[in-house]
Amino acid sequence: MKILIAEPLAAAGIELFQSQPGWNTVVSNPKEYAQHLPDAEALLVRSAVQVTKEVLAKAPKLRVIGRAGVGVDNVDLDAATAAGVLVMNTPGGNAVSVAEHTLAVMLAMARYIPQATASTKSGKWEKKKFLGSELRGKTLGIVGLGSIGREVVKRARSFEMRILAHDPYVTSRIARDLNVELVALPELYAQSDYITLHVSLTPETEGLLSHQAFSQMKPGVRIVNCARGELIDDEALRAAIESGKVAGAALDAFHAEPPPAGFPLFALEPILATPHIGGSTEEAQEIVGVRIAEQVVEYLQSGVAINAVNMPALSPEQYRTLGPYISLAERLGNFAAQIATEIPERCALLTRAKSPTGTLIWSATQASRAC
Repeated sequence: MKILIAEPLAAAGIELFQSQPGWNTVVSNPKEYAQHLPDAEALLVRSAVQVTKEVLAKAPKLRVIGRAGVGVDNVDLDAATAAGVLVMNTPGGNAVSVAEHTLAVMLAMARYIPQATASTKSGKWEKKKFLGSELRGKTLGIVGLGSIGREVVKRARSFEMRILAHDPYVTSRIARDLNVELVALPELYAQSDYITLHVSLTPETEGLLSHQAFSQMKPGVRIVNCARGELIDDEALRAAIESGKVAGAALDAFHAEPPPAGFPLFALEPILATPHIGGSTEEAQEIVGVRIAEQVVEYLQSGVAINAVNMPALSPEQYRTLGPYISLAERLGNFAAQIATEIPERCALLTRAKSPTGTLIWSATQASRAC
C-alpha cells in the first residue's frame, strides 16, 4: 500500500505510516507529488495542493484523501465522491491556535504594534502618535460559532468584551451556555467594534463582507479574517477603509495565496497581513498531523471513516441498507428549510415515466398555493 504525503506533515504522523508493515510512505512536496499519484492509495494534503478532477484522474488506485486541517475547499468533493474517494479532515485540531492568532491581531490593531515597531526601529520615538485603545468594553462580533469561534469566545471573555455572534446552525441554548448573544447579521454589523470571521467558504458565505455589509457597520470598526479570503470582497474592503468606515483589517487569508504583486490592499496602512499562519503553531501542526494519520490508518485497515466530509461514516454494508433513508432525510431537510421562511407561492408535482425509447422522463405539473 502506498501513502503519498504531498505537503509537510508532523514527524509523528509520518512515523505512524512508516510503522505499518508493508506500507510504502512517500514524503513529497506540492511541486513533485504528482509523479507518485498513479499507484497511491492515500493522499495527505494541507492547503497548498489543489486536488482537482484532473489530479484524481491520475490516481486510479486512490481510496482516501486526508486533509490535515479543517477547510477542504482545495479538494473537489464532487469529483472525489464520483471517483469513490473518501475525503476526511481534522476539525478542531488547530482551533486554539487560530483563536489565539485572532486575539493577537486584534491587540496589534488596537495598539498599532506593527506601525510602532517600524517607527521605533527606524530611529523615531513617536510616543504620542500611537495612541491606542483597550479591548475592554468593546463589542466583538463573531461570525461562526464552530470550534474556532468558541475558542475565541473564551479568550475574548477574559478581555471583558461584550460578545455577539451569528451562526444559523447554533441553537439559542448553546449560545446561552457560552454566554453569547445570538443576533442576526445586520445587528451584529451595526453594534460591533470588532468583527471576526470563522465560517467555511460556501456559496452563501462567499463575499459575505460586501459593500452592503460594510455600509451597515459602525464607523471605526475593525475586521479580522483568519478563515478564507473569499469571505471578503477586496474592493469593498478597500473602499470602506479609504472612506474611514473601517479603521483597520487583519487578514490571514486571501483570494489568491500568495497575493499577486501590487495587491491593492497592501498599499493601505490600516491593513495588517499575515501569510495564512493562524493555525501554524508547533502544537497545532502536531495535533492535526497525528490525527489525520490515525484517521487514514484506521480507514485503510478497518474501513471506519472518522471525520469524513463527503461520505457517511458507515461500512459499505450499512450504507446499502441506510442509504435510501439518508437520501430521504436530506430531501425532507431541504424541503423544510425552504418552507420555514415563508409560505410557498407555488409548487410542482414531479412525475416520471419512460419514453418510447426507454428513456426516463421527468415532468412537472405546476399548482397554485392551494396545493
